[in-house]
Amino acid sequence: MHTDLWNHALALYARPGVETACLTLQALGGDVCLLLCGTWLQARRVAPDAQRIAALQLSAEPWQRDVVKPLRALRQQWREQALADPQLAVLREQVKRLELQAERTLLERLESLARTWPAGAGAGEDWLARLVPDQAQGHDALHQLRAAARQLQEAEDGA
Repeated sequence: MHTDLWNHALALYARPGVETACLTLQALGGDVCLLLCGTWLQARRVAPDAQRIAALQLSAEPWQRDVVKPLRALRQQWREQALADPQLAVLREQVKRLELQAERTLLERLESLARTWPAGAGAGEDWLARLVPDQAQGHDALHQLRAAARQLQEAEDGA
């Protein structure tokens, strides 16, 4: 099992269909970093509860609002213009790298917060259902992310 959240997130995101599922959940209002953290906590068999969910959300929300989302908005705003302007394309790639670094920093903060939560008590409990917004409950993208996380865990466990 990946012991740190960043490597877990990279391994999961690289699985077929996960990027599309995450982008769909993001478009529905989901915080992909929180969802990836949820899959990591579930893999570690940490039990979800209201206090832990709230702590993760309180940690993630200001960073998403003040850092990640403005970088993402700028990158997306430049998408069309960058196709015709090579210099802007270079700047857009730099913003994209900053956005990824901001997401990595958020994952590191979430891991730091959750690292000491006891493992082993939450086998089978669904973090994703508690972290995804209402409009994404039951969505195919959520099912796809959940299935990919389960497959990754089974592969790591040697099942």
